[in-house]
Amino acid sequence: MATTYSALPESAARAPHGPLLDTSLPRAGRWAFLAVLFGALAYAGFSIFVDTAQVGETMAMGVFLFLGLALLIALGFEFVNGFHDTANAVATVIYTHSMPAPLAVVWSGFFNFLGVMLSSGAVAYSIVTLLPVDLILHVGSNSGFAMIFALLLAAVIWNLATWFVGLPNSSSHALIGSILGVGLANQLISASTSGTSGVDWAQAEKVLSALLFSPLVGFVGSLLLLLLMKLVLRSPKLYREPEGNAPPPRGIRATLIATCTAVSFFHGSNDGQKGMGLIMLILIGCAPTAYALNRTVPASATPAFVQTATAAANAFSAHGGDAAVADLPEARAVLTHVLEARQAANPAAYSAIAVLSRDVSQRIGNYGSLGNVPAKATPNLRNDMYLVHGTAQLVVKDKAAAATFSPAELKTIGSYLKGLEQGTRYIPLWVKIIVAIALGLGTMIGWKRIVVTVGERIGKSHLTYGMGASAELVAAVTIMLADQFALPVSTTHILSSGVAGASVANGSGLRARTIVNMALAWVMTLPAAMLLSGGLYWLLLTLLDAFGAR
Repeated sequence: MATTYSALPESAARAPHGPLLDTSLPRAGRWAFLAVLFGALAYAGFSIFVDTAQVGETMAMGVFLFLGLALLIALGFEFVNGFHDTANAVATVIYTHSMPAPLAVVWSGFFNFLGVMLSSGAVAYSIVTLLPVDLILHVGSNSGFAMIFALLLAAVIWNLATWFVGLPNSSSHALIGSILGVGLANQLISASTSGTSGVDWAQAEKVLSALLFSPLVGFVGSLLLLLLMKLVLRSPKLYREPEGNAPPPRGIRATLIATCTAVSFFHGSNDGQKGMGLIMLILIGCAPTAYALNRTVPASATPAFVQTATAAANAFSAHGGDAAVADLPEARAVLTHVLEARQAANPAAYSAIAVLSRDVSQRIGNYGSLGNVPAKATPNLRNDMYLVHGTAQLVVKDKAAAATFSPAELKTIGSYLKGLEQGTRYIPLWVKIIVAIALGLGTMIGWKRIVVTVGERIGKSHLTYGMGASAELVAAVTIMLADQFALPVSTTHILSSGVAGASVANGSGLRARTIVNMALAWVMTLPAAMLLSGGLYWLLLTLLDAFGAR
C-alpha cells in the first residue's frame, strides 16, 4: 500500500514504445471544461428552485446550505469516480497507440456521460436499500443528515488516497463499505440488535457477492478469451508489443476503440447510478415535498394503481386469518417489526399489509394523483408506501410465505410492487444530467496515475493489442450483465483483473509487487471505508445533537 506508482522516472512517460502522457487539453478546452462545470452546478440549483416552487415548499437557509454542500460532495464523489475508475478504460487504447491520450479521455468522458443518461436507475436503489430502514424512513432527521455526509466523505477520502498512490481501487467498494459502516455505527449507537437500525445483510450479501466474483470473471474471462483468440486469430501482431508509436492496423484499432467505448458507456450506466441514489436521499431529506414522491406519474395511472392495490390488499387479507390488525398505527408497528426481523411469513404481517395498502390506495385515489398530494401529507404517505413495499417484497422473496399464495395472487402482488416503485423510486432528468456531467468531466482529470499502473505495472511486458481487446471486451460484457440484474460492480477490479488474466495468457507474467498492492487495496477498502464512515457518522451525529440541529 505504501508504494507510490506516480513517482515514475520522467523517461517512463516518454519511453520509445510508451505513449505520450504529458500532453494536456488546449486553453480553449480548459475554458470549456470550466464552463460546463459551473453551468452544471447552476443548472442543479435552478432545477431545485423550480421543483420546490412548483409544490410550494420553502427551505430554511440552513437546510438550503446543507443541501448545496451535500450535493457538492455527492457530485465530487462522481467526479473522483470518473478519473479514478475510467482511467482503466482508456489505458488500453493509450498504451496500444490506438488513440492519443487527450482524445481518449475526452472520448471516454463523452460515453460515460451517455451511459449515465441512458441508465435505468435500478442500480441506484439497490445501493440505497443497503441502508438501515429507520435512516431511510427518517432521512431528514439528524441521523439521516449525519449518514449522508459520513458515507459521502468516507468514500471520497478513500478514493483520493488510493488515487494518490496510483492504485486502481474500486469506487463501488469504497461506497458500499461506507454504507455498511454507517449501518453498523447506527446499530451500535442505538444499542439495538434489530435489523431496522443496522444493515440489510440479505441485500449486502447480494451486492458483495457481485463485487467478489466480478474480478474473478474479469481474470478468468480475459485469460480464456485471449487463449481462444490465439487459436482463431493467428496474426502475430495481435500478441506482440506495438512497434514504435505507430497506431495499430485499422481493424485492430477499430476493435480496441470499440471495446474502450463499451467499457466507458457501461461504466457510466453502472457507476453513475450510485451517485444518483445518494443525491435522491439528499433531496428526499432536504425537500421531501418535492422529491419524496414521483409527482410526474400521470393522473391517468391512478385508477389502475388503485385497482391493483385493492386486489393485492384482498389477497393479503385472505391469508391474514384471525390475526386481524385493528388500525393504521398497529399496522405500521407490525410492518416495522417485520422489516426488523426480516420474517414475513405470518398472518399478522399479511393483515397489516392489507390494512396499510387499502389506506394508501384510498389516499392516492382521493387526491387523484401523486402530483396532488399536499405538502404535509407527503412524508407520511411516502413512508407508508416504503413500509408496504419492503414487507410485500419480503413475502414474494420468502419461499415459505410465497408458497401460501397462488400464482395469480403473486402476479397481482408483483404488479402492485411495480406501482409502488414507480411512485417512490425515480430519478429526475436533471439529476441524471448533473451526475453524467460530473462523471464525464472527472474522466478528463487525474487519469495518468491509474493509466500508468494498468498499462505498465500489472504485466511484465508492454500491453499488446490482444491483451487490451480481451480485457476490455470481458469488462464491458460483465458490467452490461450486472446492469441487467441491478448489481453494482467495480469497473476497476474487473478491468485490472482482466489485464492480469490477459498478461498470464500472453505468457508475459505479472509484477508481484503491483498485484500484492492491488490485492491489499481490494481487501482493505471495505474495512477502511467502514471505519471511516462509522467514525464520521458518530462525530457528525454528536455535533448535530450538540448544536441543536433539527
